[in-house]
Amino acid sequence: MHTFGNRRDIDGLRALAVIPVVLFHFGFSTFSGGFVGVDVFFVISGFLITSILFREIGAQRFSFVDFWARRARRILPALSLVLLATLVLGWLLLTAKDFSELGRTVRYQSLFISNILFMREDGYFEPASDLKPLLHTWSLAVEEQYYIFFPLLMVLLMRHVRHWRWMLFAVLLVSFGLNIAYIDRKPDVTFFSLPTRAWELLCGAMLAVLPTSRHAVRPWLYQLAGVAGLAAVLVAVFTFDRTTTFPGWAALLPVLGATALIWSGAQGSTWVAQLLGTRALVWIGLISYSLYLWHWPVYVYANAVSIDGIEHLEAVGWILLALSLAWLSWRFVELPFREKRLLPGRKPVLVGGLLAMVALAVTGSVVRSADGFPQRLTGKALEYAQAREWKAGQMKCMLVTSDKNLDKACLVGATKEAPATQLFWGDSHAAALLPAIESNATREGRPVWLYSMSACPPILSDDVRQRCKDFNERTMEQVRHLQIKDVVLASNWSLYVYGREDGDRKVLLNPRDNTAEAEARMAAALKARVAMLRAAGVQVWLFKEVPLQRKGAVNRLTSLARVGRSAEGLGRPLQEHLTRQHFLSALFESMSAADPGVHVIDPTPLMCAGQICSIEVNGYSQYKDEDHLSDLGSTRLSPLFAPVLLGTTEN
Repeated sequence: MHTFGNRRDIDGLRALAVIPVVLFHFGFSTFSGGFVGVDVFFVISGFLITSILFREIGAQRFSFVDFWARRARRILPALSLVLLATLVLGWLLLTAKDFSELGRTVRYQSLFISNILFMREDGYFEPASDLKPLLHTWSLAVEEQYYIFFPLLMVLLMRHVRHWRWMLFAVLLVSFGLNIAYIDRKPDVTFFSLPTRAWELLCGAMLAVLPTSRHAVRPWLYQLAGVAGLAAVLVAVFTFDRTTTFPGWAALLPVLGATALIWSGAQGSTWVAQLLGTRALVWIGLISYSLYLWHWPVYVYANAVSIDGIEHLEAVGWILLALSLAWLSWRFVELPFREKRLLPGRKPVLVGGLLAMVALAVTGSVVRSADGFPQRLTGKALEYAQAREWKAGQMKCMLVTSDKNLDKACLVGATKEAPATQLFWGDSHAAALLPAIESNATREGRPVWLYSMSACPPILSDDVRQRCKDFNERTMEQVRHLQIKDVVLASNWSLYVYGREDGDRKVLLNPRDNTAEAEARMAAALKARVAMLRAAGVQVWLFKEVPLQRKGAVNRLTSLARVGRSAEGLGRPLQEHLTRQHFLSALFESMSAADPGVHVIDPTPLMCAGQICSIEVNGYSQYKDEDHLSDLGSTRLSPLFAPVLLGTTEN
């Protein structure tokens, strides 16, 4: 089957691909599976590129240089503009860390391997990915890698293999098999890599090289195929969501749907092809590449300067901005190059494209090596950025993975001669309390011990890592040896019960637990630790965790300051915090009610004035990141620990 003319239905299919992607990314939940638009793009690309290759190789006039020059002319001008604009906006809005990460992404994308970078980082659907202005370039990297290898494969097969179509189909099956084999074991690799995605492009490729049928296809058959194809794509768009195992078997629905749509439209005029060929959809299809390039940076940067995320009405405005930018870059960047009004020869366009990519790669490398140019931040933005670093010595008091022994602890306070009878014990959330501990210890003139280990809750359980278990056993020995009278247990308790909010369950005490089992396991482990402490004659103080903030919310402080916006109201709604802490709060209160030697310290009233657990108070960031207190945030909680150091036992 060969159709080389202008296919309005394919332009409309591009619109059907890009619209759900944009609406999904901007948070319209109706389009919960909008990410499958990328798979539709893959099929279209595989079909169109293979159509050209098949025609030119068959006519003995194929040139690798011509092919790659056309690809450079099609892809690089608009991409270079977006990469440059993203860097400029990153300079204005991003923290040093995020700008440094952006520089690295620009370098990788300039080499068309950004998908390899992203597969080693956070997954596509995780909240952390909303902070990456060039996350969407993974699909361009996959396509460009495909364009490098696929022409070589086609030339070899068509010139040297008799039944080359079957060989091409075999490659498709191998790629699909890799997709199925690795989707559960290595989901990020499966999502981002060419070997596990190539089958989607090859579905379009197989369609392009199908032998011409000797018999006309009956109209009812291609009409039915068009309707079924459209239905398959729409079902995926409206029923898939972030929890769908993808690509895997699920990707067959949008991929085969798009394949059916392209096939049916080539057989004759179908109802679906007429729908896709309407003027509005064709127009969006024509600018779909630029729209795909622009929409995600617009979303990320719009999100960076918002207080509580992008509401639907705001989203419409930002989408219109993305559409406007897409039309402008299509009209004044894409078209002049594609129509050869700029750099008309193949050599100039290849050299120009290469120079542009080298310049961007060097720029990205400079940004990365300069750690994101932290010196560009001034005033309040600089203060917020500096709050992202601990400077009170927390890391000197906390065991981390790289530490080889377990004797890392701090005796806190200006006076070290007096006996220390109070001890703080926990994970990195305990270490974050160091400024508050030091403030009280210095004021009261008595030293306090701090024992902390990253990702190690202060519980008695065989379910924690052996290294954590050893640390906890040693700390318990120190409690007895030092004759400690008061112990404060502090931890990111909910982390070990429910996992991270992005769905990561690796930190659970037992990843196989359901919610009820995880809660019961934590209750038993914490009660066992408290019982051991009480048996040693120790007063126990249970410190509830500080409110967790949403991913990326702390970064917004710097971005908001850079554009002169107030950060008032930025933070986690109180009700969300209370809901996550409901079981743990009930557990703590029941333990305290059952034993007068067990006390509860709750930072929530101090940190959640009104209905918001604010990130910023009086112009200062209370957080280092989404769940750890900053130095100033910790110091602000000092009054909560006065009863511990004073030795009072009021519950």
